[in-house]
Amino acid sequence: MTVELYGYQYSVYSWIARLALHEKGVVYNWLEVDPFSENVPASYLAIHPFKRVPALIHDGFAVYETGAITRYVDEAFDGPKLQPTEPRARARCSQIMSIVDSYAYWPLVRQVFSHRVFRPAMRRPVDESEVERGLEAAPKVLAALETMAGQGQYLTGEDLSLADIHLAPMIGYFVLAPEGLALLQKHTRLGRWWSALSRRAALLATMPRLPQAPQ
Repeated sequence: MTVELYGYQYSVYSWIARLALHEKGVVYNWLEVDPFSENVPASYLAIHPFKRVPALIHDGFAVYETGAITRYVDEAFDGPKLQPTEPRARARCSQIMSIVDSYAYWPLVRQVFSHRVFRPAMRRPVDESEVERGLEAAPKVLAALETMAGQGQYLTGEDLSLADIHLAPMIGYFVLAPEGLALLQKHTRLGRWWSALSRRAALLATMPRLPQAPQ
């Protein structure tokens, strides 16, 4: 069995895919691809024509789009099940994954994290208006997630699910900005969830090592 994961070291979606593989106990080969490069290899574009990351190949079967990858990893490999079987819990899991993609990623990661944390560390131009717009949009996202988070240890109950795996890296990046951490701490259930999940071994093992911002 050969599993290859193509990704970019700082990509939050690559982090999500890695986290799913680690939680399932799948051994894989990591292949670094910078989607922002002008010279993305043609061999990678043959796998992912839209020049994004991640992409996974398992014994010759190629799949891209993070939600498709994590669902495939859950269903194709042994290990703990990462999708609830009860219809309502499974629907909630899918709903949270969709919210992460549609509403959380842009303000939490592309605006707040990128312009408050990542770009300064990489010595790239920063747009404070992007941070402001992200901080304006984030409370609505966090409030929606707070409302649907269950009373169990994880978002959909007592077992870790793909909902947790998709949201955790987004929050992991968001709280690196002081303003992001302050906003999260206003949401009791999400704050408690993140406090526990942030210490989980698989999350720590897959967390990207970001460059240090210049002093």
